[in-house]
Amino acid sequence: TWLAGDLAGLNWSTLQTALVPALIGLGVALLIAPRLNVLALGDKVALGLGVNLVQTRLLGLLAIALLCGAAVAVAGPIGFVGLVVPHVVRRLVTEDIRLALPLAAPVGALVLVLADIAARTLVAPQELATGAMTALVGAPLFIFIAARVFK
Repeated sequence: TWLAGDLAGLNWSTLQTALVPALIGLGVALLIAPRLNVLALGDKVALGLGVNLVQTRLLGLLAIALLCGAAVAVAGPIGFVGLVVPHVVRRLVTEDIRLALPLAAPVGALVLVLADIAARTLVAPQELATGAMTALVGAPLFIFIAARVFK
């Protein structure tokens, strides 16, 4: 069930193993969040304000790799939570990455728990994989967000 993205069968050992890279990734992400706000204004503006573009992007990739790796190690490929939730938080709550980043984690956890509950109850006594439920809801939302961004 891990391949389909599921929370069934999780144990504390798995969570503890993933906690270290997740915390390091979160620390790196919070460290570069102010620079990401400036980078969102464009490369020229960021360079003019003294942001090291290469370093910021490399640290961003490191944070992404650690956070995604930890999440996938625990729950499998439940991708749409990580793709959609940060965009929704930034659109509905704040554009400031320094605030959106810490808010996206609990909102993502809530969305994942709600998707898991729905996957377990909608077709009871059968269970859908949580990844299937997040894809059913997340794919249309992601397409909507992408269509608005690329207009």
